[in-house]
Amino acid sequence: MIAQESIEALKARLDIVDVVGSYIELRKAGANFKAPCPFHDEKSPSFVVSPQKQIFHCFGCGAGGDAIKFVMEYEHLSYPEAIEKLASTYGFTLQYTTTQKKQNLDLLQKINDYYQSLLPHNQTAIRYLQERGVYESSIEKFGIGYAPSSKQTIEWIKTHYFSMQDAVKLGIVGQDGEKVYARFIERITFPIHSPSGMVVGFGGRTITGHQAKYVNSPETPLFNKSRLLYAYNLARNAIYKKKEMIVTEGYLDVVMLHQAGFDNTVATLGTALTKDHLPLLRKGEPRIVMAYDGDAAGIQAALKAAKLLSSSGFGGGVVIFEGGMDPADMVKNGSIEELERLFRTPKPFIEFVLDMTLSHYDLRDPKAKEACLSEMTGYLKTLSPLLQEEYRPYVASKLGISPSLIHLGSSRMNDPRQFLPQQNRVRDLWELTLIKTLLEHPEFIDTVLDVLDPSKLQFHSYEFEMVLQGNKEDPRIMDILLDEEIKALESLEALKSELVTYLVRHYERELKKINFDKSISFEQKAHMIRKFRDKITRLKRGELVVLD
Repeated sequence: MIAQESIEALKARLDIVDVVGSYIELRKAGANFKAPCPFHDEKSPSFVVSPQKQIFHCFGCGAGGDAIKFVMEYEHLSYPEAIEKLASTYGFTLQYTTTQKKQNLDLLQKINDYYQSLLPHNQTAIRYLQERGVYESSIEKFGIGYAPSSKQTIEWIKTHYFSMQDAVKLGIVGQDGEKVYARFIERITFPIHSPSGMVVGFGGRTITGHQAKYVNSPETPLFNKSRLLYAYNLARNAIYKKKEMIVTEGYLDVVMLHQAGFDNTVATLGTALTKDHLPLLRKGEPRIVMAYDGDAAGIQAALKAAKLLSSSGFGGGVVIFEGGMDPADMVKNGSIEELERLFRTPKPFIEFVLDMTLSHYDLRDPKAKEACLSEMTGYLKTLSPLLQEEYRPYVASKLGISPSLIHLGSSRMNDPRQFLPQQNRVRDLWELTLIKTLLEHPEFIDTVLDVLDPSKLQFHSYEFEMVLQGNKEDPRIMDILLDEEIKALESLEALKSELVTYLVRHYERELKKINFDKSISFEQKAHMIRKFRDKITRLKRGELVVLD
């Protein structure tokens, strides 16, 4: 874990205008800066950055927070990932409660730097990449390198005083008894990153005839191939922007598709798509396009993925590349328009699964047709009730039977969605002034609580509660902090004066209500009138009294 003191030290070094301004163009607007909101479409700028308060806030969509929160939202990172990203950008060294993770990440990054430094000096590797059509800019973008002989890698680790035990744990080195050996030998290397951009493992492509064309890092505490996608860290922003993710089988497919402008492309790491990938795939709620080879293994992998994704509620489809071609080949051959067409019109997941299921049976045989129907209905039951009904006629037409013969009944229930009612948005300037005063002068809170509590506010009791909880990232609190029409009171005396005025008006209104209230007796009414007049007298003398 990152030490809390280190996080606070990083925050103290950050300037929110500098951080936000590195992502979007900001324009000076009085004491603040403004821009069109990067988190929703708008015509007039409602996104405000306050250098004084070191926060951002959008008056349109409600997004807001500090510099770390902005990077989290813009880069789609977790809190620790955003901190590590900012620390890396601003050259700040983070301290960890345990230093082991940082040492591991350092070793992986350093070995990647070493592999990258060797690539330009290996003509065989360079020639292979050039023949595949990879640009120098792509080599740099993806950090492609070259792993030398086992002896050279082992010597480098020793020379740079890294722990051989750590190298084994991280999958850089293998061990057979007392003997250690490099796992990547004479291979082009593709560093694999976590979503935040930290190197966690490698893929390697042989160029000297090793039996295995591709190898990956073994499972380690940092590298789980079933939860990672190659180049996701580079594709993430494009995925969120385009609302689409292209998933391929090969590293070079990803490199070449990015090179051709399909920068929302990722790849699985030598494994089929699994349920462990789903949380990463859901981020940004993209449409998923599976782009797989047309060989038997590719079609089988696509079928498995289509079943998983459709039953999990994902939209999208499958593109199968025929004739021994793959996406990398098509980019090299200049077939960009054809790729655009294929990705724009993939075979929908459900239709792909049903059609592939159908292709496995001889429908001239009634028993085979019955077995096919059983398999198809079993798959349909993994879908929502609506989709089951939608695809009942499709299955019937494919099998040449009546839809009434297809008996479904879902085993899948959709999670109910709850909608919260909108809060009262009436603005009361006096109450807002009080709240802004407490935000800027928390030392005044006790004085206010001595005479009134949040429930007594008519329009902004919720915001008052947020102030008491210290929650400055609530959208409504951001509204108040950045609204220049609301002026905070600068002194305790001014606050007391406002409270007196507010309370006097309150009791004067209560007196008027009592005079017209026929539900209470004369004796009760007389008592309450004396009580309220006494409070008004004391308030006018400058004495604060508790609000009843």
